[in-house]
Amino acid sequence: MGTKSIKKNFLYNLVYQVLILILPIITTPYISRTLGAEGVGIYSFTISIVTYFTLFGSLGVAMYGQREIAYARENKTKRKRVFWEIVTFRFITMAISLVVFILTYASQDVYKEYYQILILYLLSFAFDISWFFQGMEEFKKTVTRNVIVRTLSVACIFIFVKSPADLNKYLLIYSLADLIGNISLWFYLPSYFKGTEIKYIHVKRHIVPIIMLFIPQIAVKIYGIVDKTMIGYIITDKSVLGNYEEAYKVINVLFTVVSSLGIVMMPRIASIFASGDKKKLNEYIVKSFRFMFFMAFPMMLGTTVVSKEFVPIFLGDGYPQAATIINILSPMILRCGITNVIGTQYLLPTKKQKEYTISILAGVISNVILNFCLIPPFGAIGAAIATTVSEIFVVATQMYYVRNEIPLVKAIKTGTKYAIASVVMLIACYIVGIFIKTGIASVIAKIVVGAIVYLIMLIVLGDKYVYEVRDIIKAKIKRK
Repeated sequence: MGTKSIKKNFLYNLVYQVLILILPIITTPYISRTLGAEGVGIYSFTISIVTYFTLFGSLGVAMYGQREIAYARENKTKRKRVFWEIVTFRFITMAISLVVFILTYASQDVYKEYYQILILYLLSFAFDISWFFQGMEEFKKTVTRNVIVRTLSVACIFIFVKSPADLNKYLLIYSLADLIGNISLWFYLPSYFKGTEIKYIHVKRHIVPIIMLFIPQIAVKIYGIVDKTMIGYIITDKSVLGNYEEAYKVINVLFTVVSSLGIVMMPRIASIFASGDKKKLNEYIVKSFRFMFFMAFPMMLGTTVVSKEFVPIFLGDGYPQAATIINILSPMILRCGITNVIGTQYLLPTKKQKEYTISILAGVISNVILNFCLIPPFGAIGAAIATTVSEIFVVATQMYYVRNEIPLVKAIKTGTKYAIASVVMLIACYIVGIFIKTGIASVIAKIVVGAIVYLIMLIVLGDKYVYEVRDIIKAKIKRK
């Protein structure tokens, strides 16, 4: 598969990754007002607890499975055997995790009713085979099914969630969307396995490599949930967690756009690594850095300049700290983009799980320590500072490990033009803010002016992406 297929798969994956976050974001103005900050906080806390069980039940299967399917893609028999070995292993581990969850939180906790509903959410992970299609570089199928299922779930939220008392309905819709979406992907499998027979499977052979990926996988997830869990346990007022949840959600959507190329590139780089083409592998890594910088710099700086006006319009009253938290978390867009390229796109596909694991653990340990120090006196703002600072440890560690393996200096230099253009964009947005101070008009004006200034600066600086788009537009005009 060539460059065109990478671009197509990137677009499909971008649609999917943004979809699973954008659709909840569409409902956020409604949910934030309907459930209130406390209801959103309870939702965030219960989901964070359940996520630990999904992690232990899933282990490192998703990323491992994607990589192994990519390795076996051209061998139908091997592909089918690998699939059923991994699926069998995941069913066993998820069953254990589900039983433990039912015997603990789902039967004894203060939020028992909500945890019982979330059993469906936990169960959905047992049926998740999206990793198979990602390994096959077939992103269209996952996108199509999930667009339908998740769009219907949004409609259900607006129809059935009417007051703070409907938090149980909101969790039910949230859980069923994942369960139905994951089960639906199984209907595509027969076409991939038709005419292929396997006589035996060896589940045990996957245990060690899966566990090797388990630690980095759980560490990555902890970044997204440990703050929420610790805020929920340390701070009694769940509205504080509600502020953090909504702020984190905004940053996470932007990061998803920046990191979408990573999931597409991982199976491709794994395949190139297996072929031994070091030069081509480095070319792809540099291109990934360039695209990441192209997206990350304007998003990171642009977020800080619109957050103050954006939050009250989007979330309504009751979220006074959200804008500040967004500003503190915004550098994560760039730092997580860097770790996505080095970690997800290079270290994991090239079987450097040990280095990847150490880098993630460095961030997690520092994050937990900082949380203990900063959450009690500063609440959600302290958690945001802890998360932002801890990511620096991950970036530094990963850069150290790859300093002699990839053209790191060359890759980082590709971001120079985007950094300059973004700073000029930021200045322009601040000037706009002087004349249009509040309301939706200010947000729209800053976004429009910022985008125009950013593109103009890239043209002035001679950036290749802008000229590629220009050539495509010219070609279409000529055809007409």
